[in-house]
Amino acid sequence: MIDKQQAKTTTIQLIKYGIVGVSNSLITLIVIFLCDEVIGMKLMLADVIGYIAGLINSFVWNKNWVFKSHNKQLHREVLLFVVGFLVCFGLQFVTVLFLRNPMKALEVEVMGIPSDIFGEYAAVCIGMVVYTLANYAYNRFVTFK
Repeated sequence: MIDKQQAKTTTIQLIKYGIVGVSNSLITLIVIFLCDEVIGMKLMLADVIGYIAGLINSFVWNKNWVFKSHNKQLHREVLLFVVGFLVCFGLQFVTVLFLRNPMKALEVEVMGIPSDIFGEYAAVCIGMVVYTLANYAYNRFVTFK
């Protein structure tokens, strides 16, 4: 059983993790926009740079604020963090691939959005939840344990 203090700590960590996730998304989008629109880079290069910026932001805030890791082996944590990102992104990708067609086949129109488009984005949203929960668990129990 989880005691009340563990439950409270986990809840606070999840909230902080969510805040970091939102900041990652904003930083990623801003960097992509600046690289593409202001500097004039090709979109795919801007995309890679944006995701790298978001990943760096995520590592720093998760290490220092969410999980409060004091591990002196920085290179080990960085490696584990990147591996966790790749594994969880893979889980998210497979989830979207697996759910995309069944969700499109539901033929549900939501707020005027055709079922094929709604179904794809519903699968993406479910994939994001899978990624977020898996990545949180991985970082809590592997990277920053």
